[in-house]
Amino acid sequence: MKNLPLDPKIFIQNRQRFSSRMEKNSIAVFVSNDEVPSNGDAIYKFRQNSDLYWLCGVAQEDTMVILNPGHADPRMREVLVLVRPNELKEKWDGKRLRADEARKLTGIKTIVWLDALEGVLQPWIHQVDTIYLDSNENNRKSVLLRTRDYRFIDEMKEKYPLHHFERAAKIMKDLRAVKTTGEVNVIQQAIDITESTFRRLLGFIRPGVMEYEIEAEIMHSFLSQRSAGEAYGSILASGDRARILHYISNNEECKDGELILMDFGAEYGGYNADLTRTVPVNGKFTKRQKEVYNACLALHNYAKSLLKPGVIIQQYHEMVGEEATKQFQKIGLLSKADVKNEDPANRAYRKYLYHGISHHLGIDVHDLGPMAEPIAAGMVLTVEPGIYIEEEQMGIRIENNVWITRTGNKDLMKNIPITVEEIEKLMKK
Repeated sequence: MKNLPLDPKIFIQNRQRFSSRMEKNSIAVFVSNDEVPSNGDAIYKFRQNSDLYWLCGVAQEDTMVILNPGHADPRMREVLVLVRPNELKEKWDGKRLRADEARKLTGIKTIVWLDALEGVLQPWIHQVDTIYLDSNENNRKSVLLRTRDYRFIDEMKEKYPLHHFERAAKIMKDLRAVKTTGEVNVIQQAIDITESTFRRLLGFIRPGVMEYEIEAEIMHSFLSQRSAGEAYGSILASGDRARILHYISNNEECKDGELILMDFGAEYGGYNADLTRTVPVNGKFTKRQKEVYNACLALHNYAKSLLKPGVIIQQYHEMVGEEATKQFQKIGLLSKADVKNEDPANRAYRKYLYHGISHHLGIDVHDLGPMAEPIAAGMVLTVEPGIYIEEEQMGIRIENNVWITRTGNKDLMKNIPITVEEIEKLMKK
């Protein structure tokens, strides 16, 4: 990875949190993702299993973490499994972690090479009653292929049919949602890189620039600041394309008089930022653009003010919908008759705001966390209302990332320019 080494206490603490939730006389085994072939002899860029990364910070393929907190030998309570370095393979694919490097990175003292695992794993399994296996569950995940974690589950159940099996994902959903201070510090680094990049873009955008040229500036800025790259495919949508929520073609010209919606974020140390700003291509909002932008900003600030421990996201979305209805009436998008005659199952404001306002953020951009249960201190959430007006070929979205505290929330992006005046001033320079 390109980032500077993270504090191993992050991963030590995460493992302790998971182990404390395990049943007595149990073991947990986590495996890495597959290396996925694309075409010919090429493979897609490797992306580590998020649960495994959360436990150890290792982004290398063929990695495993084994937690056995009740083992009589303290050295065997945390074990990191790595592929043995191979001189010939390294000539082709690059260096792999050595044992001492892995200890420093993860805080795990005991390293076992993958080719020697079978001889030690079986006795450990025989000593326990319960086996926790990971399925890397995410409500937004579409599983079209039998991934490595599910194949490993099949193998273990076939080999040890009389053991009791538990879903590690049930624990992971609770723990990964609530970030430690160490994790939030890494997210803040990703956000700081994203802020620097946004400020750079305000001096670059002008009529005639291509969306892909802005994308190139983002990648250059990210990589030059030790980011691994984009947290997700950057959305750079000028003009009417801003109404397409996941527009990633980024191949059109930005024209005078248009707005450009930019939704992008850096990945740093395996954690992500998620920013959206909408700015005028020529550096100056028109009267109508300013009116709609300020309505969106008011909605953003209102939504942010609601986020605190105990709030249920589904109910929060309903409250934001009430405020959206008021704001949309103010700017002439909805009439009193529209609101009076709306379908409760498809409210009038939904014509102009057709997505959710917040999602969890962390190792995954759409991270694990509750949507139907109360949010808790320590969670990191996005706040991203939008206004999309087909009749005016306009789309505006404003997004910040907030850390939920015991009394409310802390805006991790509070230093990033957000008002019409701030944006115009910086673009003028």
